[in-house]
Amino acid sequence: MCTSGKTESTSQEAFQDFDKDDSSKVAVLYGVGGNFCAGFDLKELSDKPPESLASSDRGPMGPSRYETKKPVIAAVEGFAVAGGLELALWCDLRVIEETAVMGVFCRRFGVPLIDGGTVRLPAIVGLGRALDLILTGRAIKGKEAAEWGLATRLVACGTAIGQALNLAQSLIKFPQKCMLVDRASTFNATFNAKSLQEALQFEHENGIPVVMEESVVGAQKFVDGIGRHGKFHLDPPFIPEKAKL
Repeated sequence: MCTSGKTESTSQEAFQDFDKDDSSKVAVLYGVGGNFCAGFDLKELSDKPPESLASSDRGPMGPSRYETKKPVIAAVEGFAVAGGLELALWCDLRVIEETAVMGVFCRRFGVPLIDGGTVRLPAIVGLGRALDLILTGRAIKGKEAAEWGLATRLVACGTAIGQALNLAQSLIKFPQKCMLVDRASTFNATFNAKSLQEALQFEHENGIPVVMEESVVGAQKFVDGIGRHGKFHLDPPFIPEKAKL
């Protein structure tokens, strides 16, 4: 799957709608036909450079400059290269199949990374490893991606979408305001904060309101015996009513 000028606006609008939909807590992004995404359509680029490339509010890959308010999980199978790799990096988490192939393949054709690749890749895997992929354009497969931290989960071939949906389901079970405020603080500390103190202040100011909204209730659950010993099943145990005699 390649993106084009026609699909970039549609994909960003889809995530804007996702943010507005209170019933949708986590999104899973995946490709069709056995591949995640091969980047921007080079045929379209060669025929006529799209005007949207000059836009500052939307990237050629669509939502790459949009900051979602809720988590997005990439289910990566087949090829995720060039802009497709950048799209995977844009997601919060990446479920990657063992046979998946990623890389800055656009290096061969003089197409720069303008969908956040040079920004997000170093933040995820470190500067040295990011430069290895960015400068050489070489391929990286699932096992190495997992060793680098590029893959959040490494899964068997043909299971990425299902495993990504399972991961999404596990996130839905948590108190949402707390999870989202911690997510926002993590992104702020990584990309926006100018100092440690500024990052700590953001974390504190945004976290404190959640304490009264969700933490007190959560603490009571723990006192009542729910979630003890690291268990993640947080629903109260079902106690059937005594049968009437």
